[in-house]
Amino acid sequence: MSVLNLLATSLNRRDEIPNQELAKNIAQKNDSDSVAELVSLLKHKDKNIRHDSIKTLYEIGYLKPELIAEHVNAFMEQLDSKNNRMQWGAMIALGTVAAVKPKELYHHLSKLIDTAEKGSVITKDNLMQILINLCKTKDYQEDAFLLFNEQLLKSLPNQLPMYAERFLPVLTEKQKPVFLKTLSLRINDLEKETKRKRVEKIISKLSK
Repeated sequence: MSVLNLLATSLNRRDEIPNQELAKNIAQKNDSDSVAELVSLLKHKDKNIRHDSIKTLYEIGYLKPELIAEHVNAFMEQLDSKNNRMQWGAMIALGTVAAVKPKELYHHLSKLIDTAEKGSVITKDNLMQILINLCKTKDYQEDAFLLFNEQLLKSLPNQLPMYAERFLPVLTEKQKPVFLKTLSLRINDLEKETKRKRVEKIISKLSK
């Protein structure tokens, strides 16, 4: 059966469960043909089908990123979409494959950053995830960290603690002084006590 018939919209469902179940099934079967069909549906005339398709694709990416990794260019094309749902959905998909296709994502960094700076909070969140994943690859570690730090310096206060926490597992000793300086510079921007305490905890941990 075509995956088109299994998407939430085709089933007259308004929830995401059918798309998530479809993604799980495709990932378990390592079904590259169904992935290719979903990629083709990103250009479907019905926006709801397009939404379901990008949702299913990034759910597959969470489970088995290598299965959607060959479609980086298709996701990059969606960054130019005027449909915000397609744009941030594509950015999520790209975030899931960054560790699998670091060279390709590194090549597209300028476009990714430009899109995120003009886009939604979700788009920005996933740019940061892409940069974190690129820091796991030695060849791109230095550049990715500098770009991550640049974004951290101007990130929304509400997002900053999350970004800092997510970066900790890939932080190197060499990066630590710059990272600490950035957090110290930004901490006064955090008006919410809970947010401030999360960053203070990181600073304290890294300063020992």
